[in-house]
Amino acid sequence: MPTQLPLARHLEGLRAAMVAFVRYADRAGLDAPVPTRAGWTVRDLVVHQGEAHRETAARLRGAEVGPVEPVTGDPLDWLRDGAIELVEALTRSPQDAWARRACHQTTMNAVDALAAVFGRPPDPAETWISADLAADGIDDLLTGLPTRAMARLRAEEDAVLIVAPDDAPDWWLVRIGPQPAVVRRGVGPRPDLPAADWELVGGAVALYLAFWDRSARPMSPGRRPGPPLWSA
Repeated sequence: MPTQLPLARHLEGLRAAMVAFVRYADRAGLDAPVPTRAGWTVRDLVVHQGEAHRETAARLRGAEVGPVEPVTGDPLDWLRDGAIELVEALTRSPQDAWARRACHQTTMNAVDALAAVFGRPPDPAETWISADLAADGIDDLLTGLPTRAMARLRAEEDAVLIVAPDDAPDWWLVRIGPQPAVVRRGVGPRPDLPAADWELVGGAVALYLAFWDRSARPMSPGRRPGPPLWSA
């Protein structure tokens, strides 16, 4: 299934991520460290996500975004309440870009909670994430709302990076250099493309986790020494 999923699929992904988030946060314990977020505990992760959900919901309602009320009662119940508030706001005022970003950010924070359970970053097969959602998350980072990661993707000279999951039809050609990257997305067989200086290949979920800095990037040997500079 190609990227650019419909609103309903992003809401489904958001709900699945919330179920996973609460399950793993509860299993790890609120004071557990989060290996994928240096210096964070699960409690920090819960507060961060709950505040993000409430702030996005306020924007969708057209309300002024101010300081979020502090956590009261059970932090995981507070987290669920914020997610419900966000889904209601997205249902009343459907906005695909916000639903997409909320889906992927919540998914990654749920992966962080899973990492807290294991005491290490999870392998792709240990997550609940499907290939279609993963490919959409790669596309969101490369072509969606501006991100700090893309803004800082650089090479000293002009070069080409190809991203091609082996279990999804999507591919991306990323032209990088001293200036901000330029991305071309395609679906299906790749036409004649410039020779790649580097390629990112593998399963969509593995690449998704790598692009969102939850695992090492499986960069194939390139025609140039070393990978491009990339700091998310």
